[in-house]
Amino acid sequence: MAHYELKTPVTEEQVRQLRVNDTVTLQQTLFGIRDATQIAMFDRGRTTRFDLRGHAVIHTAPNVKKVEPSAEHPAGYAPVCIGTTTSDRMERFTRPLMQRNGVRIIIGKGGLRADSLAAFRELGGVYLAIVGGTAALETTWIESIEDVDLDDLNPESLWKFRIRDFGPLLVAMDSHGGSLYDVVRHDVDARRAQVLASLGVQSR
Repeated sequence: MAHYELKTPVTEEQVRQLRVNDTVTLQQTLFGIRDATQIAMFDRGRTTRFDLRGHAVIHTAPNVKKVEPSAEHPAGYAPVCIGTTTSDRMERFTRPLMQRNGVRIIIGKGGLRADSLAAFRELGGVYLAIVGGTAALETTWIESIEDVDLDDLNPESLWKFRIRDFGPLLVAMDSHGGSLYDVVRHDVDARRAQVLASLGVQSR
């Protein structure tokens, strides 16, 4: 188990160094993305002017406040609460995000499924987990909202955040086929079988 400080964008080599149970703190740039953003991009053919190659995205639809553009708020938005949403329903977008846009890191809560794990292995990516209920803390890691694209989808726009010391985050799925979620499922199934056996019930 090791800790890594990474400044985005990152390389495939950097990502492939990461293993399940390592921790990561990110610096510089993070993109916020959610269901409607990816539906627009991958189902409806919309494109973004942002270059996402080598970058990290976080599953979020942030609570923001419209303000006058300034050096502190270059996009005209101030972050109010930048929380993380459940990743599972965005499973089908992992592979196109990596193949078409070059994303290397996905941040979310609750994990992703088998096809995402395969994409991480084949293309060189990683899933970093955040514990639910930490939005207030996460917001302190956002220095500013630098830019925004696809803003007609607000709050599910494509957000460009400037970050500082974003983490530590837990490597929950890596590029070597490792998944904490698979480990947990295996342990739960084994304990369930033990409990049922102790009750004289045959498990299926």
